[in-house]
Amino acid sequence: MTDPRDLRRGLLFLLVTMTTWGLNWPVMKHLLTEMPPFLLRGVSGFAAAGLAFAIAAHQRERLLPPPGQWRRLIVYALLNLTAWAGFTILALGWLPASEAAIISYATPVWTALLAWPLLGERPGLARTGGLALAFSGVGALVWGRPLAASMDKLPGIGAMLAATFLFSIGTVVTKRRPVGLSPLVFMAWQVGLGTVPLALIAVAFEPLDAFPVTPIGWGCLLYLSFVAVCLAYVCWFRALRLLPATIVAMGILLVPVLGVLSSAAALGEPLGARQAMALTLTLAGVLIATRA
Repeated sequence: MTDPRDLRRGLLFLLVTMTTWGLNWPVMKHLLTEMPPFLLRGVSGFAAAGLAFAIAAHQRERLLPPPGQWRRLIVYALLNLTAWAGFTILALGWLPASEAAIISYATPVWTALLAWPLLGERPGLARTGGLALAFSGVGALVWGRPLAASMDKLPGIGAMLAATFLFSIGTVVTKRRPVGLSPLVFMAWQVGLGTVPLALIAVAFEPLDAFPVTPIGWGCLLYLSFVAVCLAYVCWFRALRLLPATIVAMGILLVPVLGVLSSAAALGEPLGARQAMALTLTLAGVLIATRA
């Protein structure tokens, strides 16, 4: 039984995480007009990790993981941060922010299915059908478009599916075998270690000249670094420790809804019948898969 106080605290942490991540989709899409993608991820990641380490040191928290857990910490960072941050920022180069947010619905479906090989929970017919229904929502994003336009979006769709699949693995294994660190320090290591490969890609392949970032761009960068990464990841890992996996998976549903609505409001992206169909199909599939 989950303690009622832990349940309330966990739900609050989950709500903060989902809200900040949902609003982050249009923020990232705008930043891509002002900065190269991996440089953007590198700057925001190291800034967030640096702030988290500074706060943890001020609070006199333990900064180093227990002996023998470094390998686990690095693997989790590659799954929870490197894969998610890298593939999603690439996907936004091909997809509108609202459509990338819809595809992120696949995360709880993958999590439900991965519980079989990783946790021994065999998926039934309903859960498998939920997966198919959720991915039909992804198909709705390209249905009815000219073939050339649909093919142009395939790299972005593939990148988003890779991001959701790898992040789902990270979610399951992090909950199954946690690292002996506080949520703040764990987040700092996850973001710091996970940002290193992204920064190396930026140095190797992207121009590092000064970019004319606007005041709006600086505001978006501050939000991405300190709210959507630092605050959100601390709340996310706290929620993972306090809540059952099923509740966490259901809570993720709020992210794409907010992502679609905020992208339509902030960027003027379309919110018509096709987007509504994709949202409905994917949401229905996720509800079936996570409740079966």
